Amino acid sequence: MAESAVSLVIENLVPLLVQEARLLEGIHDKVESIKGELEFIQSFLRDADARAEKVDMSNVEKTWVKQIREEAYHIEDVIDEYILHCTKGPYGQRQRFHFLLKIFQFTIKLKAGYVIASRIQDINRNLQEKREIAIRYHFNTIEQGGPSSDARSVAWPDPRVASLFIEEAEVVGIESHRDKLINWLVKGPSNRTVILVIGTGGVGKTTLVKKVYDNEKVVAQFDCCAWITVSKSYKMEELFRDMIKQFYEARNEFAPKEIDTMEEIKLIKELRHYLDEQRYVVVFDDVWDTDVLERIKLALPNNKKGSGIVITTQNENVAFPHIESSSYYVHKQEPLPSEKAWELFCKKVFQLEGGNCPLELVEPSRNIVERCEGLPLAIVAIGGLLSTKDKVVSEWNKWPCSLSFELETNSCLISISKILSLSYHDLPYNLKACFLYFGMFPEAYSINCARLIRLWIAEGFVKEKQGKILEDVAQDYLKQLIHRSLVQVEWVDFDGSIRTCRVHDMIREVIVSRSEELSCCHVSIRDCSSSDGIGRRLSIHNSLDTPLKITTSSKTRSIIVSRADEVPNSFLTTCFETFKLMKVMDFECAPITYIPKEVGNLFHLRYLSLRDTKVQMLPKSINKLHNLETLDLKRSLVSKLPTEISGLCKLRYLAAYVENDDMEYHINFRKAIKVPSGIGHLESLQKLYNVEACSNAFIAELGKLRLLRKLEITKLKRENGKTLCIALKKMSDLRSLRIGATSEEEILELQSMSSPPPFLQCLILVGRLEKLPEWISNLKNIVTIALYWSRLTNDPLKFLQVLPNLMNLRFLDGYEGEQLHFEGGGFQKLKYLMLEKLGGLNRLKIDDGGLPLLEKLRIGHSPHLKEVPSGVHHLKGLKNIEYYDMPREFVLSMQPDEGPNFWKVKHVHSISFWYRIQGEKYKTYKLGDPELLDFLRS
Repeated sequence: MAESAVSLVIENLVPLLVQEARLLEGIHDKVESIKGELEFIQSFLRDADARAEKVDMSNVEKTWVKQIREEAYHIEDVIDEYILHCTKGPYGQRQRFHFLLKIFQFTIKLKAGYVIASRIQDINRNLQEKREIAIRYHFNTIEQGGPSSDARSVAWPDPRVASLFIEEAEVVGIESHRDKLINWLVKGPSNRTVILVIGTGGVGKTTLVKKVYDNEKVVAQFDCCAWITVSKSYKMEELFRDMIKQFYEARNEFAPKEIDTMEEIKLIKELRHYLDEQRYVVVFDDVWDTDVLERIKLALPNNKKGSGIVITTQNENVAFPHIESSSYYVHKQEPLPSEKAWELFCKKVFQLEGGNCPLELVEPSRNIVERCEGLPLAIVAIGGLLSTKDKVVSEWNKWPCSLSFELETNSCLISISKILSLSYHDLPYNLKACFLYFGMFPEAYSINCARLIRLWIAEGFVKEKQGKILEDVAQDYLKQLIHRSLVQVEWVDFDGSIRTCRVHDMIREVIVSRSEELSCCHVSIRDCSSSDGIGRRLSIHNSLDTPLKITTSSKTRSIIVSRADEVPNSFLTTCFETFKLMKVMDFECAPITYIPKEVGNLFHLRYLSLRDTKVQMLPKSINKLHNLETLDLKRSLVSKLPTEISGLCKLRYLAAYVENDDMEYHINFRKAIKVPSGIGHLESLQKLYNVEACSNAFIAELGKLRLLRKLEITKLKRENGKTLCIALKKMSDLRSLRIGATSEEEILELQSMSSPPPFLQCLILVGRLEKLPEWISNLKNIVTIALYWSRLTNDPLKFLQVLPNLMNLRFLDGYEGEQLHFEGGGFQKLKYLMLEKLGGLNRLKIDDGGLPLLEKLRIGHSPHLKEVPSGVHHLKGLKNIEYYDMPREFVLSMQPDEGPNFWKVKHVHSISFWYRIQGEKYKTYKLGDPELLDFLRS
């Protein structure tokens, strides 16, 4: 649908034009008229979208929606071109020709005003025609179904129905989950048990719960039962009637005839009366919101007879209201592991071969199964279709590339797209564009969440919310998509922060099929080009073999290059000379070495990423990018920023540092970038790293950056410490701070800060500390503390153990004492502890009640620590221990067969030992590994 494009114009661009056009006679009223037309058209688009969930859209509607989208983009172009016109003017000698300059600029604006007035009049007329067409064809009437409704009245085959009748022998990979759910139901307490089964569409929730529902243990345990398919178009009265009839039928009784005419309140009373003395079980399949459960709760009494309620949903936010935690269970249904997916595929495809895949088809079959990523719906549907095809290798090799086309056109597979599209249709409109944006990235691509959020903001998808910055609002958007099972979390930090995410390949296929809404154009994806023609947003994967004339347009707004083998200079030239309205240019990991000076032409550019490229220098024309919000230079070769950078007053994110080849060096003393004076002018900055502390004047200027949330500064000298402390006191929103000294021997003078940033969550200090700064013990929100090369002589644990939210503590040459004592009651939330290069440490003691939540312990390079930590057996939640280059007797003492200290660590799930074999290369061994024993005894 085109609603997202229309919404962006209304909310972000039209108000800007209104502001610019107030002085131009005749334009203001016409712009307001366009805004009104667009708002009116939005209602038609939303109704068309709602109808698309039930039946396929007619060709007339598709054409109309396409024209509306193009008109919305046309409006955006007119606005941006006008603004670009108004910003143009001669540079140089402005003081001398100030008066002439004003006249020149007025003339430009006046001329642009007449042009835009004419174009706006055309747009207004076009929008009125589109609205009349919508009224003529009843696009706003869902019940009428629009033209050709008879041709579309046949319901699409819903695979959820088939899930209710799968034979036991056809089910793969759910046995343990089934048994767990049965146990929860039949052995639950007298209180009513509620089980929530969550998972993405097609993952097998309905199949799993149906096998539980039909199990003989469950059937024997309950007096009556009902299976209610809720879906999105439910009517409460119908749900209640269906429930009553199923309950009566389960007891071989006849339901009262009068229930067919009862209203909702009477139906609720009837249910409560009937169930008061019954032990019942009800399944609510495919629930989309909590409202339905709020009303169902009224009808299902908690009669203390051990009744059960099972709910399947794609949305983690759905929850049964006001239930005791002891009676509430959540099961997240995950995709099948690879071998189970293979087993299911072979069962469906090679039935005549006894479930055995012919040798010549193993490789292409594995490729097809891999594309399904463990989604049973896709495996069963594709497998069922392939079972009817000739078993020819050449044909099967075509499937991975043609899957997008087949999902949209093949009647046997269209149900996959329909099921997965239901979640898309259920999204609020502010999330739809964000969700579709995942199609800009390649298959199986792990996306950095911070990068994704900045891209959403640059594209204008994120709406301002009172009391929140855009980054926090976008973070909420991402969490909503995750809770709706549309986005998969790949890497979660110890503190629960989501670092990387991705979408399932099948869901991505649905996104790509709907990417017209964003006018995406995926260019040259090896042998499988997913789109042709001109796109507003170009996503270039792997190579640029496709002729640029096919893919480029002066209207292109975004370019993301992913995994490109080569980026020709001609392409860069085209980008910076032709795409005058560009907003996003993401060249992360692209093999490029320079940025042309024409980058200054891109007045509307908001996002520029040169991360992991070979670019060495930024052109001075970058000072013309007055709308730039993100400049990402991490791990590029840019070592110095031009003085012109101080003019980018809208910059929110500036990240730059050069990696050092020495692993140990770059972890702790990364090469910073040189930033010129004038940094204080960038008052919108929220993240700034990694910069050199070149002078006290520069450091003092940092104090003007009151909105900073993350700061990394290095090459700090002792005499700079007090100035930095003064600057930090002014950064009340600071969340993350990393301070690095000039070397391991340089002392960090940080004692003078009386009131540290109150919301600080991460603190990393790299350099000598004469003593631990006293203000650290006041950091009530701190989650991470890392002390590298601090070489403290007094035990710092006494000051750190009281921090209420500390979850991650790392020492690397951070303490020179002989003993560390973790006292009982200390470090109540710590999950990760790293102790490395503690050269003097010979004893580590852990009291019972200390470190109760510790999950991972890393100890290394401590030659005098000959004994396994005392009290480690108290750490019942410890899952993983890693030891690095530890003494021979230390390691031998905990081996299973002969180690006297094995009993202390036998409860730990994973214990590994790392030894340096060459340079920075390590070899790892597991506990009890014979090869490890041979290595230690050699």
